Amino acid sequence: MQHSSEIWSPRPRNLAPWAADPAASRGRLHPEAGCPMRTPFQRDRDRIVHATAFRRLNYKTQVFLLHEGDHYRSRLTHTLEVAQIARAIARQLGLDEDLAEALALAHDLGHPPFGHAGERALDRALTAIGGFDHNAQSLRVITRLERKYWDFDGLNLTFETLEGLVKHNGPLDGARQPLLAEALADAGLTGRLDEALEAPAEAQCAAIADDIAYNNHDIDDALRAGLVSLDDLATVPIVGYFARGAAERSGSGDARRAVYEINRRMITAMIEDVLASSRSRIARLEPSSAADVRRAGEAMVAFSSEMHGELQGLRAFLFGHVYRHDRVMRVMRNAETIVTDLFERYTTDPLSLPGGRGEGLAAAGETALIRAVADFIAGMTDRFAIAEHRRLFDLTPDLG
Repeated sequence: MQHSSEIWSPRPRNLAPWAADPAASRGRLHPEAGCPMRTPFQRDRDRIVHATAFRRLNYKTQVFLLHEGDHYRSRLTHTLEVAQIARAIARQLGLDEDLAEALALAHDLGHPPFGHAGERALDRALTAIGGFDHNAQSLRVITRLERKYWDFDGLNLTFETLEGLVKHNGPLDGARQPLLAEALADAGLTGRLDEALEAPAEAQCAAIADDIAYNNHDIDDALRAGLVSLDDLATVPIVGYFARGAAERSGSGDARRAVYEINRRMITAMIEDVLASSRSRIARLEPSSAADVRRAGEAMVAFSSEMHGELQGLRAFLFGHVYRHDRVMRVMRNAETIVTDLFERYTTDPLSLPGGRGEGLAAAGETALIRAVADFIAGMTDRFAIAEHRRLFDLTPDLG
């Protein structure tokens, strides 16, 4: 790999030996002149924040649709919470905060409208080309679909950032993750990111921050939406202890404070567990470089086994009482219908794509047409998908 000429400052003094060192970045796929004000990882972070796909996250569903209320998380607010937690963990472990932040900010760029409902609908629609995976789509966004620069498609992020995104869920297994492996090959990156090795520690921070954020804010949003009550949470793993205490304190009134107290205390407890567990692993593994982290054969940044077990119980509760709640499922079924209808209309009549996007696609072949339509739909916000459905169909399902 070629080194770029981006580094203008020595290794930060507070970095641990096993941190990703911006002064030793492996560079970018397309070499670029350096920036005198920012490290390569800071530059990656800024490019992600200025990406069109990043702005669209503000109008994409997390669990509750955008118009259901001003206080529910969107995909963007979720992303910002992940970034905040990832930076906190990275700082405590002596890792590069900028790389951890960049990875957190980019991890959901490939999510389609309507959250996992949109992903399910696209996955069914794309059976002919292997289905749909939002992690693979995130890689497509940053390597191909963002088009801002004269000399290349994508954002031309550093190899370290690309590696962290590819390994958001651990080492890449092409047999289990064929769509991600395909996206990697399409970007010309196969064999260049140590795919079979562990992710850099900063990527592990971003991944576990994602777990912490969504488990906590889904409880928060479910309480606000009235899908569950404090009493319902009393025996739920992790949250039960804090919910019982909040119920006692809120007996006279302010339920909103109770919701916030539960949320912040759970986040603190999870972060403290990650830090204690990770420090124990570092002491056992004794890494002396970022390469040692990759070769460790296990994650270095992780929950304790006790917390992992508790999280399994919490997720089971969320699945049964929130994600599969009748109210949520009704809306999500209608959202899936919107995505399915749009896909079928665009692929059978490419000229119905707005802005002249369909011109030439009919002659491009079935696979190219399906891929282009999928990329277009995946990039939609919730409200744009609804508007397109209303433009093309006489009746649009009610998502209220």
